[in-house]
Amino acid sequence: MSKKLTTSTGQPWADNQHSQTAGPRGPVLMQDYDLMEKLAHFDRERIPERVVHAKGAGAKGEFVLENDMSKYTKADLFNGVGKTTPIIIRFSQVAGEKGYPDTVRDVRGYALKFYTQEGNYDIVGNNTPVFFVNDPLKFPDFIHSQKRDPKTNRRTQEMQWDFWAHSPESIHQVTYLMGDRGLPASYREMNGYGSHTYKWVNKDGEQFWVKYHFISNQGVKNMSEAQAGKLAGENPDFLQDDLFDAIESKNYPSWNVYVQIIPYEDGLNYKWDIFDVTKVVSHKDYPLIKVGKYTLNENPTNNFTDVEEAAFSPANFVPGIEPSPDKLLQGRLFSYKDTQRYRLGVNFEDLPINKPLNEVHNYQRDGYMKSDNQGSEVNYEPNGQNGPKEDLSASVSGYSVEGTAGNQPYAHNVDYSAQAGDLYRLMSDDEKDRLINTIAGGLGQVDSMEIKTLEVNQMYAADKEYGKRVAKALNLDINEVLQLNN
Repeated sequence: MSKKLTTSTGQPWADNQHSQTAGPRGPVLMQDYDLMEKLAHFDRERIPERVVHAKGAGAKGEFVLENDMSKYTKADLFNGVGKTTPIIIRFSQVAGEKGYPDTVRDVRGYALKFYTQEGNYDIVGNNTPVFFVNDPLKFPDFIHSQKRDPKTNRRTQEMQWDFWAHSPESIHQVTYLMGDRGLPASYREMNGYGSHTYKWVNKDGEQFWVKYHFISNQGVKNMSEAQAGKLAGENPDFLQDDLFDAIESKNYPSWNVYVQIIPYEDGLNYKWDIFDVTKVVSHKDYPLIKVGKYTLNENPTNNFTDVEEAAFSPANFVPGIEPSPDKLLQGRLFSYKDTQRYRLGVNFEDLPINKPLNEVHNYQRDGYMKSDNQGSEVNYEPNGQNGPKEDLSASVSGYSVEGTAGNQPYAHNVDYSAQAGDLYRLMSDDEKDRLINTIAGGLGQVDSMEIKTLEVNQMYAADKEYGKRVAKALNLDINEVLQLNN
């Protein structure tokens, strides 16, 4: 039996083919409320796209804990071998708009939401373990440099290289992006990272620093510049479609979840600042520990409600997991939820895809599109009406802070070039060749000699061969380049 067509408020809809008109020629009658409602809703069907990570794809699945981590954290989802937690993941591009080809060279966003018994826990990272900047004050400027020129409305090599050349902390991430990992062959065949350092706390109050790694069980595969360009023209949704089709055919992709556990005091005194997101922590110093595995086994039922309305935020913690002093992370704790309030409305967490498994009890009320206003429960606190009470088990564990308040950069071993050099030397000869060619293809389009020489100097500081090869590819004399910036 077929379903009967109705209005949004349930009334039967008699004719969805013809408007009410005064005679067959018209005009249209104002009394045709079905037409008015249909047009009014259509006019409002689009919500603002994400300012960053606008283009993306998602899927649902489950995380299974394989190694009890209660020694390090009291977080419920990481306690009890075999525990299964529903998840949703969204892969994305950082820079392009919603309709932009998803095979264009870019960092890929990697956002996970765990629907735990203690509320939603989000890890919002990338397919690289580092980032371009380490201070939230620079983040809007970085994104502007990756977007469109305000005059020409074009995305330009000049803008992004200008920003990177004048931001020495970016060289590590630039080396990742211009290398093979800037063009993943599919979302299924790339690793993910929490990028930031976070804090785990166990039931005894012991604190540990932690970094997340999500290692693809499909292996890591990338595509060539030529392949990516061809696919961008043939199918701008190639990565999205690949993920959807794999899951639809029951070829479920999975990732192993690993962490690096860094003892509290060791982390504060590590040779690199573990809170500077432009740096990595050596696996030799703190090896990967397997936590579990997640598998994506369900496509969106409706892409808008399951993916477009999905709102991720690194501020979504659960007891046993806390932020670190990482400056960029601290800025993201505010910014991510704030952008969702703009994009989806103040009650975006009422949307089904964002609702936690456990009941919500608080004193927040009203606002646009409030679907569950907690009934007649008291809406202020303190009160004598048995309203929700604080749960001291969720108290955040403190960490020591010191210093003079003011605008200031990171101060602990601020060498931004060393790890970029380490990354370059880890590459095979073929990878290095592709890296140099990619940089030459992009930086070579820049007219400004200042931008070119600043960038080449950063590469030379990372690794002399790296700098010399880029200079040669740009037809620059490396000795003259080095002198220009002394």
